[in-house]
Amino acid sequence: MKIAVVGTGYVGLVTGTCFAETGNTVTCIDIDQEKVKKLKNGKITIYEPGLEQLFERNIKQDRLFFTTSLAEGIQDAKVIFLALPTPPGEDGSADLKYILKVADDLGPLLSEYTVIVDKSTVPVGTADKVRERISKGAKVDFDVVSNPEFLREGVAVEDFMKPERVVIGTTSTRAHKIMETLYAPFVRQGNPLVFMDERSAELTKYAANSFLATKITFMNEIANLCELLGADVDAVRKGMGTDSRIGKRFLFPGIGYGGSCFPKDVQALAKSAKDTAYDFKILKAVMDVNTYQKTKLIPKIKEFFGGNLKGKTIAMWGLAFKPHTDDIREAPSLYNIEALLQEGVNIRAHDPEGMENVRRIVGDKIQYFNNPYEAAEGADAVFIATEWPEFRTPDFEKLNSILKSKVIFDGRNVYELDVMKEQGYTYFSIGREAVNVPKEVIHG
Repeated sequence: MKIAVVGTGYVGLVTGTCFAETGNTVTCIDIDQEKVKKLKNGKITIYEPGLEQLFERNIKQDRLFFTTSLAEGIQDAKVIFLALPTPPGEDGSADLKYILKVADDLGPLLSEYTVIVDKSTVPVGTADKVRERISKGAKVDFDVVSNPEFLREGVAVEDFMKPERVVIGTTSTRAHKIMETLYAPFVRQGNPLVFMDERSAELTKYAANSFLATKITFMNEIANLCELLGADVDAVRKGMGTDSRIGKRFLFPGIGYGGSCFPKDVQALAKSAKDTAYDFKILKAVMDVNTYQKTKLIPKIKEFFGGNLKGKTIAMWGLAFKPHTDDIREAPSLYNIEALLQEGVNIRAHDPEGMENVRRIVGDKIQYFNNPYEAAEGADAVFIATEWPEFRTPDFEKLNSILKSKVIFDGRNVYELDVMKEQGYTYFSIGREAVNVPKEVIHG
C-alpha cells in the first residue's frame, strides 16, 4: 500500500519506518529542509533503539522516502497519517495549528478517495475539525480516522511492530476495511484491533496516559508518606503489585514523570474537562504533586550540606526524562539543574544520549562529560536523575577514589539500601530510609 506520513518526529519517523518494514511504500513529509536532507542521506535524526537498522534497510530497499513537498509526498497515497506536534498552549490545551494547517493544504491536493489518519495525540473533536477543514477544498471523497499512538520512547519500534492493541476510531465501513488491512501484519498473534468512533478513540489516548501518570503520582505520594512513617516504599510497592487488579508496572517512585506525552496529555485532558464545565479534581492533584516531586531532593541536599550549597559540586547522572532516549522534554533533570544553579552549585553532567539536547537549552551553565566517572571527578555528591542501566552497577572502587565525598542523592532508587550501607555511602532515595547519614552535617 502507498502511505504518506506528515511529520518526522518520534511518532512520524517510527510510524513511517515500521509501515515500510511490512512492505508498504512510505513517503515521509516534513517542512524542515535540513532534517529532510539528512534523512534522504540516510542519517537518522532521533535516537530510538532498533530504529536505525530498519530505517537503513527500508531506504536501501526503496520503500522509504522523504520530501518537503506535501503534493509530492501524498501522490497516489491511499492513507495519509498526520504525525504532527500538538504542543500545549498557554492555557494547557493542545495546539492544533500544525494539524489544521496541513488539513487546509490537503483538501485541494486529494485526487481520489483517501483515508486521513490523525496519529498525533489530539483532543476530542479534532477529527471533526480536520474533516471540516479538508472538506473546504476537497473535490473527492475522503474519511478522517483517529488512530492514536501508544509508543513508549526507548521501545517505540517494539511497541509498533508488536502492539498490545491498536485503537482505530472510524464510523466508515470503507475506512475500517483499509485500516484493518494495513494493520493486519502487526496483530497476527491475536492482539486486538479495537474499533470505535472517532471521539472515543481520541479520548482513549488521553485517558490511558492520564491514568498512568496518576498511578505514578499515587506511588510518589505513598513514597513521601513512607518517609514520614518509617516504612519502605519498595516493600509497599511489591505488596501492592502482586494484586492482579493493580499490577506491578508504573509503581516505581521517583522524582516525577516527564517526557513529551504525560505532562501535556494530563494538562490537555484537564483543560478539555474544564472547557465542558467538569471539574476533574484528580488530574489537578496529579499535576500539583508531580511539580513538587521533581525537585523533592533539593531540600535534602541543602539540609545535608548545612543550608549552603554555594561552591559545591554535584555530578548529575542522567539528563533524559527516561532511559534509552535522548528526549529531555519536561525532564526532571532540567528542573533540578535550575534549582541547583540558583543555589550556586557547580554541575558536572553525564547522559548517554541527552547531553546535546540539554546543551541547546542550558548552554555552558553546566559541564558535560563523556562518562559518569569523569562527571564525578572531585564532586561533593552524585545526583541520579535518570535510571540508565549503566548507572546500576558502577565500579564503586573507582567511584570512591574520585569523589570528594561518598554521598549519593538518588531520584530513581537505583541502588539497594544494603549495597549502599556496605559501600559506606551516605545515601538518600525516595520513600526509603536514608543510610549512613552522619550525626553532624557537612559545612565548608
